[in-house]
Amino acid sequence: MYEVEQLVDGEWLPGSGDLTVCDPADGRPVSRVPMASPADVDAAVKGAQQAAPAWARMAPADRGTALRLAADAVESAADRLAEAMTAEMGKPLDGARASVEAGVGTLRQYAELGPLHRGKALAGGAHAIDLMAYEPRGVVAVITPWNDPVAVSCGLLGAALVTGNTVVYKPSERAPATGWLLARLLNEHLPTRVLSLLTGGGDVGAALAGHEVDVVAHVGSTAAGRSIAAACARTGAKALLENGGSDPLIVDEDVDPQWAAEQVALGAFANSGQICVAVERVYAHRATAPQFLAALVQACHELRVGPGRDPRTDLGPLVDRRHRDQVHAQVTEAMAGGARLLCGGTVPDGPGAYYAPTVLADCTDDMAVMREETFGPVAPVMVVNSFDEALSRAAHSPYGLAATVLTGSWEHAQRAWRELPVGTVKVNAVFGGAPGGAAHPRRGSGQGFGYGPELLDEMTVTKVGHLAQAPRR
Repeated sequence: MYEVEQLVDGEWLPGSGDLTVCDPADGRPVSRVPMASPADVDAAVKGAQQAAPAWARMAPADRGTALRLAADAVESAADRLAEAMTAEMGKPLDGARASVEAGVGTLRQYAELGPLHRGKALAGGAHAIDLMAYEPRGVVAVITPWNDPVAVSCGLLGAALVTGNTVVYKPSERAPATGWLLARLLNEHLPTRVLSLLTGGGDVGAALAGHEVDVVAHVGSTAAGRSIAAACARTGAKALLENGGSDPLIVDEDVDPQWAAEQVALGAFANSGQICVAVERVYAHRATAPQFLAALVQACHELRVGPGRDPRTDLGPLVDRRHRDQVHAQVTEAMAGGARLLCGGTVPDGPGAYYAPTVLADCTDDMAVMREETFGPVAPVMVVNSFDEALSRAAHSPYGLAATVLTGSWEHAQRAWRELPVGTVKVNAVFGGAPGGAAHPRRGSGQGFGYGPELLDEMTVTKVGHLAQAPRR
């Protein structure tokens, strides 16, 4: 059992156990968590405000060194962090360790990039200096999700801290012990009050987002993101949001259907479909659809669903039964609307929040599984007659996070990455890409850079200086 504490105004406060988090594999309690009060939120923000000037004045190289030491500490505690992640949200241990490793890499990336973040000199007059310089924004509220609690947190925390901001960090109430362990590791290498930790539910996040902070950086649902955007509009804080997505994948007529099925299975079922850029809807060309669907069903049958701590597990449970009910409701609605269930699609007996990988055929645009974010191990498939039709249907969405196209046509690949109105287009690979890639999500999927060197720009403000020489007496 993890006894989670809060870090408020430089002090670790023991929790009162107001919230209990249970293991989604078997329902046993794993974390007791305090719920931050309005006074806790107020004290954390005020402490961060008091610490901000000195942290901002610290040499960027020294802030980078602090972050590098924190990265080493996180790396040393990787197994403990992975075990907490698996216990709280069900991710298989191998995937949890990989998530921690990604977080360590991100911290080290920002430790190196932070001191190199620079402004520019302008071409002014001969007797003046004109320049553009970066300054930290002040206090950053970091509100993170449960589905990848270490890697996402390391990105936002690392970029905010290395650029001289102080941070009030609120991890998801579904993975609070993971956030608490991470905060303890980072805080050991930071001056007092530079980092604060608040725990609790959505009301705590709303209170923090509406407080006197300078940036609210949030990764999570579209509904929460819109609420945060509204709060920032009232306070004047900058909203940096990565919200939900309903990412499409196109299977063109000229690709190997077995390989396409493997790509879709990876994109739709990894982490039980609980990935921001998971494959959420599939458009398969009629010429290859029968073979593709047969191969996808076979891929489902080969996946083992089980506890995340079992090394044989491919898919762990969903984060909790409430979330499983939401996923199953979308599947049930699709079947009632005419979708054919090819595999999965049932709620198993027994403990835990398990849900088998599910494939639906004959899906239509009006079904929730094709319109909304499902965030579960579900692959809804629509058969299309042409690449043009697939491209048009894929583009028609209230979201704009990412998309994948599997094609052997260079012309189709070019059209896809140019025409799809999303932040990231992947051709012939559902995951991967060069390190440091950053994109702007569109529409309901959010706003602002969430990754890469550009995130340093989001965490800072640019000031123009004109330094003229006074006339001599």
